[in-house]
Order: sequence, then C-alpha cells, then structure tokens
Amino acid sequence: MADATTPSSKKKRDGVRALSGVAVFVAAICALPMLAVLLAAISGGTETVQLLAQTVLGGYARTTFTLVVLVALGTFSIGVGAAWLVTMTRFPGVRLFEIGLVLPLAFPAYVLAYAYTHVLDHPGIVQTTLRDLTGWGPRDYWFPEIRSLGGAAAMLVLVLYPYVYLLARAAFLQQSGTTFLAARALGSSPWAAFFKVSLPLARPAIAGGVLLTVMETIADFGTVAYFGVQTFATGIYTSWFSLFDRVGAAQLALCLLSFALLLAMLERMQRGDAKYHDPARRAKAAPAVQLRGWRAGLAMMLCGVPVVFGALLPIAVLFVMGLGSEQNLFSARYLGFIKNSATLALVAAVVTVTAAISVGFFQRMHGGRLAQGAAYVARLGYAVPGGVIAVGLLVPFAAFDNALDAWMRSTFDISTGLLITGSIWLLVVAYMVRFLAAALGAYEGGQAMVHVNMDAASRSLGQGPMGTLRRVHLPILAPSLLTALLIVFVDVMKELPATLIMRPFNFDTLAVQAYRLASDERLEGAAVPSLVIVAMGLLPVILICRQVGRR
Repeated sequence: MADATTPSSKKKRDGVRALSGVAVFVAAICALPMLAVLLAAISGGTETVQLLAQTVLGGYARTTFTLVVLVALGTFSIGVGAAWLVTMTRFPGVRLFEIGLVLPLAFPAYVLAYAYTHVLDHPGIVQTTLRDLTGWGPRDYWFPEIRSLGGAAAMLVLVLYPYVYLLARAAFLQQSGTTFLAARALGSSPWAAFFKVSLPLARPAIAGGVLLTVMETIADFGTVAYFGVQTFATGIYTSWFSLFDRVGAAQLALCLLSFALLLAMLERMQRGDAKYHDPARRAKAAPAVQLRGWRAGLAMMLCGVPVVFGALLPIAVLFVMGLGSEQNLFSARYLGFIKNSATLALVAAVVTVTAAISVGFFQRMHGGRLAQGAAYVARLGYAVPGGVIAVGLLVPFAAFDNALDAWMRSTFDISTGLLITGSIWLLVVAYMVRFLAAALGAYEGGQAMVHVNMDAASRSLGQGPMGTLRRVHLPILAPSLLTALLIVFVDVMKELPATLIMRPFNFDTLAVQAYRLASDERLEGAAVPSLVIVAMGLLPVILICRQVGRR
C-alpha cells in the first residue's frame, strides 16, 4: 500500500517544491531593486546626502508632497462623485458615462500634457484667439500657466481618477440598500444619507483607490519633466544621466522608495481585515434616484466634464496636431516603434501574469509564512516608481557584467561587454517588478470564485498541484487572467521612466519617441506617437470595462 501511494505523494511534493522555487525566485527578483538601491545609497557615504540636503532635497520633498495632495484631492472628488452619480442615480446617458468615465485610463499623463500645452500655452489657439479678440499684448493680461505644478496636478488628476472611480463604483454596487433606506426613513436627504452611510461604508475601497493614484503620482516622470516641475522622479533621472552621479541617484531613489513603501504600509493598515459589506448577503439593492430637469442636466455636466477633458478633447487636439506634423505613421521607422512597443508590452504582460499565477497559486496551495511573505514582497513593486526600479536593477547587473568582463579579459583575453545590462530582458524584468501587483490583484480576485472543495476533489482524483492548476484553476480563471493581461499591457505601453533609463541602444518605443519630440518642443510631431499609444490602450480599457461589467 505504501509503495502504491509513493509516486503520487512524490509528484505532489515535487509540484509544491517547483511552485515554492518559482514563487521565491519571483519575490527575490522583486526585492532586488529595493535592496540594491539601499546598498548603493549606504555605500556612497554621507557627502552626497549632505549636499543634496543643502541644495535640492527640500525642494524635491515640498514639490512632491504638494503634487501628491493636489492629485489625491482631485481624484477623490471626481472619482467618488462620478461613481455615486452613475450608481445611485438615473439620468440621460448614464450607461454611456459608466464606460466613458474609464476612458482616460488609456492616456498617459504626459500625452495630456502635450495636448494641453499645444492648446493653452502662449502661442496656443486659446491665448492667440484671446489676443486677436481683445487686441491685448502679451503683457496686458493674466492667463494660468499650464507648465506649472498646478498644471501637472491637473493632468495627473484627469488620467488617474478612474482608479478611484472603478473601486468606488464597485463598493457602492456591493453595498446593501437596507442601511441607506434606514437613513432615508429617519429623515435624511439622499445627499445626507450618502455622506453618513454610503461614503463611510465604501471608505476602504476609496482609500485604496486614492493611495493607488498617489503611488502613480510619485512615480510619474514624463509630465513633471516636461512641465519643469522638480520632483524626486526628475531628480533621479537628472542625477543618473545629466550629472552622472550614480550615488546621488541611488540616494534620491532611496528617499522616494521610503515614501512609497510608507504609503503601501498605510494602504495595508487601513484595509486590514475589515469588511464593511458582504455582497453575498445583501438583502436589497439601494434604490436609484431618477433625476429630472436641472438636476439631470447638472449630473450630465459633472460626469461629462472629466470625459471631455480627460479623453475626447485630447484625442481631437492630438488628431489635429498630427495632421499638421511631418511624421509618417506608416514609415519603416514608426512601424518599428509600434513593433517595439507592442512586443515589449505583450512579452511583459505574459511574463508578469505567469509570475502572478505562480505566486498566487503557491500562496493558495501552501498557505505558510513563506508563501505569504513571497506574495507580500511581490506586491511591493507597484509602490516603487519605475525610475527607482531601473536604478535598482542597473546597479547590481552592471556590476556583474563589469566583473564578468574583467575576469574574461584577464583569463581568456575576451571581452563579453554588457550581457545583461543592455538587454531587452532586463527591461521586461523591470516591467514585471513594477506591475506584478496589478496582475496579482486581478488573479486573486478571480481565484476567490474557485471553492476549496474543487481543490479537494482534484486531489481525490489523483491530481497534483500542477494538474489542479492546469485542469481546474486556469479554465475558471480565464476571464481574470485576460483582465490581468490587458491591465499590464496598457501599463507597459504608458511606462516611460524605466524605458528611458533601461532600453537597449537604438531600441526606441512610442513613449520614448513622443518624449523626445516633446522635449525638443516639436509637439505636433509628438502627437503622432501619442495618438498611437492612446489607440493601443483604448481597446484593452474597453475590454476591461466590459469584463468588469459582466462580473
């Protein structure tokens, strides 16, 4: 009897070992950039830190903090307000707004910056028309400066509020209507019931969405660099490429990393094990309020403004700009940009989702401290800006490449060059570290639909962990895995700082081309790659919306 069960037991043990090895390896890769930044910053001594503290560190901190506060307030107001209106009220076009409010998610903030600079800057159509109508000169009037801290915050708010909107809408839909009806029965108006009941119940989801926007804000490079706003992200890039100060870049990255990890800890603490609502036990859905007259018009305006300024108007502006440019979208050069971007995004999406499956399934099957720790470390990458990940990966792998090259020269008189540092695969690893948390979240959301009895039934039929994953989990989780693939694909298409720092020589993407043209003030030319980025991101965003709607 013992001999009969040995092969099955050995198979299961081998499967668990394989899962454990892959999950721990993925977690180690995710932890490597953070450890490398820490070691590089510590080994550099205190001279650079003191110089930074006396010169730019205070300015970086103040600017970054102000930008974070402005974006957090803006995304909270738009995201929560729009989510409440489309969930709890009915007015003309509400179904279209449910999808339209998510469309800005396909836009990188720096693309909006290019479009609105072309329109609102001094030579733009708005100020030119104003001067033509009034006869004013350049110094005769005041106009808000788009290239400013406030302008950067506005661009980030317009593209990041969908994070809050999606999570808040899901929370409002899952709430039981009993508490809302009780508040209305006790004399509260719909708005009073919203502030006293619905908003507090949705607090964990809303807080999580706002913290996501904050993490994206501190990671942004393209917008703040183009607008000349000095934050930690721009400081890291300037120290690395302009000043060639690797230690200074690592120490700035450590400051930004500390702030990002603090935000991640706050998000985890505020969420904890709290469960403010249980959608499986809700007794009655909250009633929708039918809006008419001026109230319906106001709701349409409030929901329409972010859609118009966050998606429709930028698309129209970029299209007009692109028509007047000299960029040939169908040239071999641009087809190469498209191919590079799509290939990177697709490969990175597949690698990232595969890593998420290994970590998430190991956590489910094993459930010990090792699995929990691997999953926690894997999620930390989303809190780390792309520039920090790039610096953290380049430092150890450049040291390895240089050491190997020196050994090969001294031993065999052969130069190996940069085997890893200048490769596409290291860039794919950076994308995996950056976006693994998003893929893992989508995977775990679908995994909740797989009952533990299914695992028990699979084991009773002689299946090991890999057989259970292949024959039971993956078929059920196909929609969630598709969502994860689309999310990572869109995020990689928009990622700029890691691509700028780590891309191989003469390997440019649409994002790099748009940034290069905009840096040279060739905004009309930058509109062409920007439009392609948006077009390649809109279809996945619409598919995600449909998938979420069905679920």
